[in-house]
Amino acid sequence: MSQHLAELAADFLPRFLRGMAVNFEIAVISLVIGLVLGLLLALGRYRGAIAGAAAAAMVALMRAAPTFVVMFFLLNAIPRDATLFGAPLVVSGLMAVALSLVPYSAAYISDAGLDAMRHWRAGSHLGALLFLPNVTRAFFVLVMSSSAGAAIGVTEGITVILRRAEQLPTLDDRLLLFALGIVMFGIPLQLGFALISFIQRRLSRLVPATA
Repeated sequence: MSQHLAELAADFLPRFLRGMAVNFEIAVISLVIGLVLGLLLALGRYRGAIAGAAAAAMVALMRAAPTFVVMFFLLNAIPRDATLFGAPLVVSGLMAVALSLVPYSAAYISDAGLDAMRHWRAGSHLGALLFLPNVTRAFFVLVMSSSAGAAIGVTEGITVILRRAEQLPTLDDRLLLFALGIVMFGIPLQLGFALISFIQRRLSRLVPATA
């Protein structure tokens, strides 16, 4: 490790952890909004008829919505002096990223919620419980997707890595920093995905016997 990298390493970890906390904050906001909207859409699709067709069309549109396009739209389309019920309506960078991930979140929750409702109606309560690990999987995907905030200067984990890399004079030091970031970001997320997959496999084996 070079002297430059050693000097930066002293405060890199605290800054990186604060940045990762922002990633998790964005994911939580997106997931909470997505749960409300996604479950309403799932209920509409479950009931069918006109409401089901409208809900299905909305979910299809959400799946096709590019995160970056939504994010930059939110930042630039809302006037600076906009108000809501007399209060200033200001979309921060963090909220713009969180809201731009809501289409994915809501569409995913809608699909998972619809499957859960169908399992429940068929009498497979364990099958309906697969909704919980599916929601957890969506959360981890949102954590990874929240790195889109680096494009607009939101100080999340990836932004911290990129800013630190700019201060390193050699390519070797930058590559080492990037590798460290991959490990620190990747290991917790991969452990989460592995745990979710394990729970899903266990529940899936029990579903046929109870359905």
